[in-house]
Amino acid sequence: MGNAKVVWTKIDEAPALATYSLLPIVRAFTKDAGVDWELRDISLAGRIIAEFSDRLPEEKRLPDELAYLGELVLKPEANIIKLPNISASVPQLVAAIKELQTQGYDIPDYPEEPKTKEEVELKNRFAKLLGSAVNPVLRQGNSDRRLSSAVKSYAKKHPHKMRDVSPDSKSYVAHMEKNDFYQNEQSFISDKDQTLKIIFEPKSGEPEVMKEVEAKKGEVFSASRLNRKELKNFYAQVIEDAKQKDILFSLHLKATMMKVSDPAMFGDAIRVYYKELFDKFGKELEEIGFDPNNGLADLEAKMQKLPDGVQEDIKACIEDIYKKQPRMYMVDSDAGITNLHRPNDVIIDASIPATIKNGLKGWGPKGEVDDTVITVPDRTYARMYKEIVADIVKNGQFDPAKVGTVQNIGLMAKKAEEYGSHDKTFFPYDDGVIKTIDEDGNTVMCHEVEEGDIWRAYSAKDEAIVDWVKLAVRRAKESGLPIVFWLDSNRAHDANLIKKVLDTLKNEDLEGVEYHIMAPEQAMKYTLKRFRAGEGTISVTGNVLRDYLTDLFPIIEVGTSARTLSIVPLLAGGGVFETGAGGSAPKHVEQFLKEGHLRWDSLGEFMALVESLKLAVKQGASEKATIIADALDRAVGQYLDKDLTPKRKVGELDNRGSHYYLARFWAEELAKCGDPELEAKFAPVAQKLAENEEKILAEIKATEGKPADIGGYYHPDDKKAEAAMRPSKVFNEIIDNI
Repeated sequence: MGNAKVVWTKIDEAPALATYSLLPIVRAFTKDAGVDWELRDISLAGRIIAEFSDRLPEEKRLPDELAYLGELVLKPEANIIKLPNISASVPQLVAAIKELQTQGYDIPDYPEEPKTKEEVELKNRFAKLLGSAVNPVLRQGNSDRRLSSAVKSYAKKHPHKMRDVSPDSKSYVAHMEKNDFYQNEQSFISDKDQTLKIIFEPKSGEPEVMKEVEAKKGEVFSASRLNRKELKNFYAQVIEDAKQKDILFSLHLKATMMKVSDPAMFGDAIRVYYKELFDKFGKELEEIGFDPNNGLADLEAKMQKLPDGVQEDIKACIEDIYKKQPRMYMVDSDAGITNLHRPNDVIIDASIPATIKNGLKGWGPKGEVDDTVITVPDRTYARMYKEIVADIVKNGQFDPAKVGTVQNIGLMAKKAEEYGSHDKTFFPYDDGVIKTIDEDGNTVMCHEVEEGDIWRAYSAKDEAIVDWVKLAVRRAKESGLPIVFWLDSNRAHDANLIKKVLDTLKNEDLEGVEYHIMAPEQAMKYTLKRFRAGEGTISVTGNVLRDYLTDLFPIIEVGTSARTLSIVPLLAGGGVFETGAGGSAPKHVEQFLKEGHLRWDSLGEFMALVESLKLAVKQGASEKATIIADALDRAVGQYLDKDLTPKRKVGELDNRGSHYYLARFWAEELAKCGDPELEAKFAPVAQKLAENEEKILAEIKATEGKPADIGGYYHPDDKKAEAAMRPSKVFNEIIDNI
């Protein structure tokens, strides 16, 4: 049998920088394990280059690596270590394009307002690169996320700080009470493989087919709509309430993953909060092409098209609005970056846990810490956040040294649920009706819509649902923990899922398995009672709640979701091993470029590597790969136990120094692993690493406290980035000569 192939993804920002340091170590330690490593570029810049390679000379072209990986995940030999990548917003895409253009790449400008057929086609090509374009392609399996015992033990010994919460806290979660996605959802289970037609019947005009969709037998197919007028009324009420209570106004959406619907909801918040601006300068804003869906940053970028006097009037109007409206939740108080500056600055799965960690408070315009209204428009998922916020106000802040753990099994495969709705999201241009028609001509769903409403369809395939339930049962048996299906019988989509869950459970061996089916707010209440008592629970959720909960609880438990073990057992038999969250990655890069200190923790990569090597043995790697993986697992335990994770400040241990210690502990474990060949090989390595500790750390430290040149933010120069991330000549020689 040939060697096993493992793909390491080349991605963006901090984890991409860390790869320049870590991957050479990985290659060196696994050299004789029957593993071939492939680096595949799915970074934002790499995907832009691949998409427009037809415009580039041969030496600048890149293959479509995402398409390659999309084919690989459908094969049993798939073994992919997937690091967090940018889910690009339009401003990020534009910035990446500009950088590539300065590097000599003939990439066209992004046409924000296409006027010609060619520009429309160009915008459609760029659309493939926006939002979460990578994850739906690779996630051809369901999700198994949990904290390892070593990580949990570390957190209890070194609990992170959580700001106390006052019982008089005025912070609360606000959501719509009517005409949202929750209220308007309809759902059906397809009784056969068929083509569905989504038809819009406008009040004035002929019916048109908006989309034809293939549905498989047993697929739960659902659709809903949100009324934009009601959304704006809701925003106005919440903004007024925040003003009356004198607390911060904050908005929490997922404009990256929900790249079609959520930017529109974000834009509506701008239209309401800054209503006076639109009333006074609507004509000018339209002339310059300001798109509120892209945030206030879009206005700042385009305002220079206006005469200086008009620009000053607009700035004065905005300042006047800030005096009249409630204070805004800030992304960066010092720089004046508000919650509404860019749609991707405040992302719900990371922002609400951060608010909880901060004592249910946000940062205000003057750097003040204050209570905030946590605005989550749609009730579907807002109510579980409402439950945890109310629990904290009543029972106080969580203690990371005492809380239990919440694991997750997520229905993610085959672009499940709302995260697969992008190509089936529409904004009707007129009042009317949107119907979903089956192959026999039956209307299976019908929504009355108003002009501009958000209508979206989504589904969960039978194969994915059955695998999800089986995975949950398997984890319950392995862990001994109860499993809770977070499903709401009053929600149309969930009601159909519940039927399929119960049908699948009938065929499973449930001896020793405790399971519950609860609506999200009840599931949260049940889980928090166990959590505060130090007990563990497995949440079994749909795709969106998977995303939210696997940030929420790890951030409470260990301070970050980047330390979560994230396994995707693929339906075809291979595996994708995800390495944590990249939400803080931009700040880490900014610090590295400014001060030469990278505080990114590669713990997620270490843990993913352990699981990947174990799978590699089943795929043709040497049995030595298991020994190497077990040694790495023990090394990670040492790394955590001795608290040698990267620290925040210049002069303290950073990512590169942490890689030194990981390599040293790994070599020490292999030097006593029981395999004579590996012991003979790694004993001298361990000795050299220990003897040269002072020199290696000094060589790394010498590069700190000054700017680092990596040749680009989105598309670094490989030689410059490698030099910056491998600054220790002594360490490099030891690793490269293994």
